[in-house]
Amino acid sequence: MIDCSKKLEIELFWVIVNYGKGSEILHYAKKHGITGGTVMIGKGTVNCRYLEVFDLCETRREVLMMLTEKQVAVEVMEKIGHQFHFEKPNHGIAFSTAVEGLYGSESWCHESVVKKQSEVKPMYQIIVTIVEKGKADEVMESATKAGARGGTVLNARGSGLHETQRLFSLDIEPERDIVLIITESDKTEAITSAIRKDLNMDGPGHGLLFVQNITRTIGLYPSDQT
Repeated sequence: MIDCSKKLEIELFWVIVNYGKGSEILHYAKKHGITGGTVMIGKGTVNCRYLEVFDLCETRREVLMMLTEKQVAVEVMEKIGHQFHFEKPNHGIAFSTAVEGLYGSESWCHESVVKKQSEVKPMYQIIVTIVEKGKADEVMESATKAGARGGTVLNARGSGLHETQRLFSLDIEPERDIVLIITESDKTEAITSAIRKDLNMDGPGHGLLFVQNITRTIGLYPSDQT
């Protein structure tokens, strides 16, 4: 039976690696306390210079999303970083973002999920932009001009050809791209402003953009170290 009286800090644990490593890493993570996860296929932006922030220049990537307790995320991230040599270039990155609410999962009671606010400004943030299919390059063009150095594009196709999914009240159909950009937090405002302006994101039906704080990371380094 699930103990709903226990207060838990839940995090979304992300791993971005070159194509072919996702299943291996997910299997390793499950052996060390992760209960499950999702592996998605993504692609790098066209110009490899955009990818320097990830130290990944392969065109195809795998993006893993795993929901877990904060302490498990800390321990498994360290193990994955060591096991798969994320300290070396072109091996991948791992990071986690805080979860403020959790619904629809039998693993935890949503009343038990809590988030402790940190007074320390995070070093990195992730910018998630959802746009019509084919506009990912425009997103990266605007973001790069504003200081972003990398991005990963995910196709938001559902499991069925005519199936429509919803994310944050926005219909996610086969003609949508999801662009993930990790950046230093002091560049976030400039990047998001550029994307909103250039793609008219504030207009109805033009897409969605949101930002999350990254609580910790492995394999990602400040721009002066790349």
